[in-house]
Amino acid sequence: MAVHPGQARVYEHGWQSWSPTLAYRLTDRPYRPVSEQRRIGNYRPERRAPADAFWGEGLLALDPGTGEGVHVFSAPSTGVVPSILAALDGDRIVVRAEDAAVHTVVDADGAGEEDGFGVLDRALARWADGFAVEAGVGTLRPPPTAWCSWYHYFEDVTQGDIEENLLAMDELDLAVDVVQIDDGYQAELGDWLTLSDRFASLPDIVGRIRDAGRRAGIWVAPFLMGERSAVLRDHPDWAIGGADPGTGWDQRLAALDVTHPGAEAYLREVFGTLRDIGFDYFKIDFIYAGAMDGRRTDPSVTGVDAYRAGLRVIREAIGPDSYLLGCGAPILPSVGLVDAMRIGPDIGHHFQPLDGDLSQPSQRAAAQNTRWRAWQQGRFWINDSDCLVAGPHVERREDWAEVVDRYGGLRTSSDRLRGLDEWGLETTRRLLRPGLVAPFVR
Repeated sequence: MAVHPGQARVYEHGWQSWSPTLAYRLTDRPYRPVSEQRRIGNYRPERRAPADAFWGEGLLALDPGTGEGVHVFSAPSTGVVPSILAALDGDRIVVRAEDAAVHTVVDADGAGEEDGFGVLDRALARWADGFAVEAGVGTLRPPPTAWCSWYHYFEDVTQGDIEENLLAMDELDLAVDVVQIDDGYQAELGDWLTLSDRFASLPDIVGRIRDAGRRAGIWVAPFLMGERSAVLRDHPDWAIGGADPGTGWDQRLAALDVTHPGAEAYLREVFGTLRDIGFDYFKIDFIYAGAMDGRRTDPSVTGVDAYRAGLRVIREAIGPDSYLLGCGAPILPSVGLVDAMRIGPDIGHHFQPLDGDLSQPSQRAAAQNTRWRAWQQGRFWINDSDCLVAGPHVERREDWAEVVDRYGGLRTSSDRLRGLDEWGLETTRRLLRPGLVAPFVR
């Protein structure tokens, strides 16, 4: 395909929530993982993208800069996600896909903003409209506002911390619909119904949340098991053979094989029990693990198909009225299966990723993906840019608040509320409002 060297743009779509996703000029060098650990946990584990060519997971778009429209190369469905390569060869780009890919030329209505990049936004939005219909995306529900424990307390959160912030919401007149307990309540990764010593009773804290007129939410990483967990110790056959999610929580990790009848039953038990306790907002995280290649009990099921089956099991267990937020999720295989989706890496209290990898927590990485996946808002799901963190310790907090204000479909606060200064409290009040439902239009 002939291109205009100075005006052509290439859009790389990453595999999962945290994978860098953005558009490049032909002279740009695409971002790649800084280490093997980052590649496995934050990119597509089974693939190695070349350093000297552009590479999209299930989606790559090319504006040749010649005014003929945008060429979109994409997955044929949510169940097949080809890796797509675009390599520059003189004044031409050669595009190849490892599996069947659909090639569509989309008219994006002339020149765009940001030195031509807006053309890609409009083309991707039009492509997404059609993909969403094929995937069976229904009417999107208005997202609730939420408070999340993670970005102040991290894994050390206690039941007392949840209770303190629950009281502070009333004291500070904050419009919080959902109080979401994040990582740290469980005894071990995978032992979701066994509490850490920092929590006395989930029914008790859910009762307090509901008595305060709010909804209860909880975080689960359903497709991961830690080597210290009772579930992996007692059921090693529930792990996907040969799959290596790497390390985390200071231990080796294993991926849950949802094609194993016992593992599926456990998944139903966990989420059904949490629903019965009174949770009706579920953030499921690190769910890329469910799609990893490996030896499954049912060898005829692909990683993507197993992943989608696992999400359906979770949805059935929590019921149709519960709100389901995906994170660390393979993007295209998730379309039609969740209410909201994290579309970038975690926000950080710092601007740059600490190890330089743009799949890692940082304002720079979160803002980049938020901007370049904005077209998914209101088409695939409600976009979750990640939480507002507005304390004075947050580097360039004003910039992040602007990102949340402009792009945030799901609005969540994650500070210790009584610790906010005047600017942080005013900004939290202002931005904790009903989020976006309508499709984002640039």
